[in-house]
Amino acid sequence: MKKDTVIIIPAFNEDQSIGLVLHHIPRSRIQEIIVVDNGSTDKTSKIAKDHGALVVRENQKGYGMACLKGIEAAKKYNPRNVVFIDADYSDNPKEMPLLLAELDKGADLVIGSRTLGKAEKGALLPQAIFGNWLATNLLYLFYRGKKFSDLGPFRAIRWDKLLQINMEDEDFGWTVEMQLKALIHNLDCREISVSYKKRIGVSKITGTMKGTFLAGYKILFIIFKFKILRRPWPLLKKS
Repeated sequence: MKKDTVIIIPAFNEDQSIGLVLHHIPRSRIQEIIVVDNGSTDKTSKIAKDHGALVVRENQKGYGMACLKGIEAAKKYNPRNVVFIDADYSDNPKEMPLLLAELDKGADLVIGSRTLGKAEKGALLPQAIFGNWLATNLLYLFYRGKKFSDLGPFRAIRWDKLLQINMEDEDFGWTVEMQLKALIHNLDCREISVSYKKRIGVSKITGTMKGTFLAGYKILFIIFKFKILRRPWPLLKKS
């Protein structure tokens, strides 16, 4: 099978889980696995390297910053597809072929939906469930595109479409920005159900009141910002 996919894994102090994620990724289509160490102070980088991943470091904190660093690192591979998955082992890496299969069928963006799938009890905290419900319904209300059910981080996108939408958010708004831009640019967006379990360690976002507040604020800010602007995000790539 042709190797046509790059995996990007943002990671911050995930030495308890990163090895499990890397061990269970099916490798038949994978050109490279890029782990972006977002300023870890533990053994995340060493464990990732030991499992064969390319490790790049991004010291500026932020989920979006880590993802952007991963995209920069992926450019030399010019892949057909890119998959994003978290380093906390809450998503099942073995389900990655399910997302790629939808891209093979013509999708541009595939979201692994935790709410459509079977989530372990307690894996999705109440604030995350409510935030997903609110954000996805606002997206549908404002943009009348695909009715998403989740802003899940486990997702696959065509490389050319990822470059087209020109991602920019540096922190909590990354997932909603991608889905919003996909709607604006009329991409073929699909969801598939994925399993979801309690993450290893404490969430840096929904695991704290501060993280929950900042993430909610940023997600709503992005949704309303684009509604007010009433135009697509600029398509020009960064120099």
